[in-house]
Amino acid sequence: MAVREQLLAAVDGRRGADAADRLCEACVTLLDVDAAAISVVFDGTTTGTLGSSGEHARAYDELQFTLGEGPCLESVTLREPVLVTDLADPQDRRWTVYGPAMMELRIRGVYAMPVVVAGEYVGALDLFRVLPGRLAGAQLSGAIVAAELAGIPLLDLLDGDLHAAVTEPGSNAWTELNALSRIEVSQATGMLVAQLGIEPAEALVRLRAHAYATGRAATEVAHDILERRLRLDGD
Repeated sequence: MAVREQLLAAVDGRRGADAADRLCEACVTLLDVDAAAISVVFDGTTTGTLGSSGEHARAYDELQFTLGEGPCLESVTLREPVLVTDLADPQDRRWTVYGPAMMELRIRGVYAMPVVVAGEYVGALDLFRVLPGRLAGAQLSGAIVAAELAGIPLLDLLDGDLHAAVTEPGSNAWTELNALSRIEVSQATGMLVAQLGIEPAEALVRLRAHAYATGRAATEVAHDILERRLRLDGD
């Protein structure tokens, strides 16, 4: 059975985020990688994780948001695959913070394939390996196919929420997409702007820096700020 058919069989009629998770799980099984995630990117920032093969994969994706750099962002910016066979290679140090952070998590190979919907580059399929190495021919072609298929679950969510918004005025439209987005970070950034009298860009940098310095996810830090369990000083 060809890789495309195997990936489609793994999804097996599922829709939305469930389909995205199953697609990522299939990538781990079929493409000889250790983790996979589908990132949604808007305006140069990872806005959410559409699907993942597990909690480790979600953590790797979240780290890209926290640090503001990584394979998914570069893939969308360049509009092409980003293939890093060994993060420890001294000749390829493109991510000064994300690379070492991933190596601390025992990940050496990272590969990102852009996800395109209606001609727009909306995210990336990220693949992670514990051991360094290239994606072989069949694995690379399979990753490209998986990235093509990753656009379908996103369209499912868009279609479902748009339909609800039009046909059910009282519905909570956009629920699934909102669940994917890191809305807490945006809200916490706004709170920091008000508290510290700084620009939104600086507020976001401070939030991310605190998350990185304390070894936490940016969304966790944002939640603590919103719950008033954490207040970042003005230094």
